[in-house]
Amino acid sequence: MARIVFGMNQSLDGYVDHEAFAPDSVLFRHWIEHVRGLAGSVYGRRMYEVMRYWDEDHPEWTPADHDFAAAWRNHPKWVVSRSLTSVGPNATLVADNIEAAIRALKTARDGEISVSGPDLARSLTDLGLVDEYRLYIHPVVLGRGKPLFAGPRPRLRLVAHDLIGADVIRLTYVPA
Repeated sequence: MARIVFGMNQSLDGYVDHEAFAPDSVLFRHWIEHVRGLAGSVYGRRMYEVMRYWDEDHPEWTPADHDFAAAWRNHPKWVVSRSLTSVGPNATLVADNIEAAIRALKTARDGEISVSGPDLARSLTDLGLVDEYRLYIHPVVLGRGKPLFAGPRPRLRLVAHDLIGADVIRLTYVPA
């Protein structure tokens, strides 16, 4: 049975913004290896649209960028959206009965399935489907933006913490 894991970069004050901070080379290599090891990923519409950047090669890319793109393209993706009518390569659209679709993924797959997007993660948390949270804390204060957690959340228990790269702390939690 697969485990659903929500991992996200966030600022010290709890906001997510993919344009506000970028990973250093060590953290980027961590993300490459993480994506390579996934049984798949579940994306909300907005996060999926951001990640579609990796569908096509760009001339300015480094070898690490190509590695990440290859890992991202090769693993299966499920996109939760009621507004999209189609999705890109190696992706499946989930428009209805999200709970049943995610429960079926957990049953049918082994390994780890990543959840990307704070709104989707909030919905899956409310349904009791997220098994682990990995918060990648960057030493940046944004003061505004989209909060990683909005509204009441279940109690969490810290199970691990580690430094990744020069200045990012990963905190790993499970529901208490």
